[in-house]
Amino acid sequence: MPANHWTPGMHSILLLLLLPPALTTAFSCNHLRHQDANFSWKSLQLLQNTAPPPPQPCPQQNVTFQFPETLLESKDKKQAAITTLHILQHLFNMLSSSHTPTHWIDHARHSLLNQIQHYIYHLEQCFVDQGTRSQRRGPRNSHLSIKKYFRSIHNFLQHNNYSACAWDHVRLWAHDCFRHMDTLIRQMKSRAPLTASSKRLNTQ
Repeated sequence: MPANHWTPGMHSILLLLLLPPALTTAFSCNHLRHQDANFSWKSLQLLQNTAPPPPQPCPQQNVTFQFPETLLESKDKKQAAITTLHILQHLFNMLSSSHTPTHWIDHARHSLLNQIQHYIYHLEQCFVDQGTRSQRRGPRNSHLSIKKYFRSIHNFLQHNNYSACAWDHVRLWAHDCFRHMDTLIRQMKSRAPLTASSKRLNTQ
């Protein structure tokens, strides 16, 4: 299906770029409790359905891109929500690419993109009517760190001509992103520090 099918989702992503200036006032996200109950787990299931192993064995590649895990250590609920938004923005952009491998299951990928877009919409509602502009050193740093992380992944795909094996690495990194979001979502619901993602999300 052509990439422009996802124009509404991309519009939502563009809105995210305008959100950070408004994320400095009181934070409230109680309405997310229903949506976040199984978002990460369901997303991992959809990712698994989307991306089966490549049809041909892949050569061994020792490639790692270090996720900025210091972003998971904040006790601030608003910061956790901002970080989650940025991760979702980049994941949606990456997984809606027209360069995804032909052996991926298209209808499952669309279901995953719908799931991400749906959560973006509900998370955006946490910041409705919060329009105060001020300096946001922490949120801006988180945005730049995440942007750098996903740029490295994009460069890796380009360098490997968007091969099926390169995308299989991306699948693993996307898996890790959903585990990190499980930590962040739980952080949004608690002031207690979180040190690890839920054990049920550690299996691929």
